[in-house]
Amino acid sequence: MGSHPPVPEPEILPPGLRNDVPQQPVRRRPQWALSPATYLLVGINCLVFLAMAARGVSLSSPTGNQLMQWGAGNAGAVLNGGEWWRIVTAMFVHVGILHLGLNMWCLWNLGLLAEPLLGTAGVIAVYVLTGAAGNMLSTFVNWVSYHGASSAGMVDYGPVGAGASGAVFGIAGALIVLLKSRRLPVPPFELRKLRKSVIYFAAVNLVIGFSISFGTRVMGSGLSIDNMAHLGGFSSGLLFAAPLVPRLGSPRKLFENRLRIATIMIVGLLVLFGFFLAQLPG
Repeated sequence: MGSHPPVPEPEILPPGLRNDVPQQPVRRRPQWALSPATYLLVGINCLVFLAMAARGVSLSSPTGNQLMQWGAGNAGAVLNGGEWWRIVTAMFVHVGILHLGLNMWCLWNLGLLAEPLLGTAGVIAVYVLTGAAGNMLSTFVNWVSYHGASSAGMVDYGPVGAGASGAVFGIAGALIVLLKSRRLPVPPFELRKLRKSVIYFAAVNLVIGFSISFGTRVMGSGLSIDNMAHLGGFSSGLLFAAPLVPRLGSPRKLFENRLRIATIMIVGLLVLFGFFLAQLPG
């Protein structure tokens, strides 16, 4: 009897590539569902600005009194007036449409990068807590600068502070720490590139801010940059992320426990710093 050539085994394909199995369309989640905290924070800031504009506040150069009416802060109102809520509300008020646009552009880009690592609750926590830390440091430095000044207006009110930039720097600080993690399922060279870009963003903007403030001080006029809010937000963002692990690549329970630790730690430090500020003489 003659030999017959071996019959090849039939090729087994995954169901998605087989013609005999109907393929189900893949449903892609909308972008807002992937990063709800970023959309929410940007939306709140924009809604506050639109409400201000609707009530007649200037789109380009609102006055200090107008900003204060909408929740901006200063050392006098917080420390002498006891209006501590301004520490939080000030991060949702902006000094004109250009100020809003720049801050929201940065918040959008950093938020979309941070939310997969921090989660929705993490992004909201780091925004509020680091923004508050920046505003509290700004309040303290302004108290040191203007306490006992000859002008009663400066003693009572001091410079008006507003904007999300302290919280934006806080997100940048948290990203710098989290992008160092080896748990992330991302090629190392990509992580290094992302991390360098965030470091570059923070460094360049801090240098620009301090340079503008120096020029304003020398010339006696110009833009007023709240560098202490930036520095306080950035430093607290680094601290917030120190005990964290990124949500991507980590067990859910581990991430949630670390997030609680980070939140409790920063809240505790803010409470202690707030108690210190409350003891300052009026």
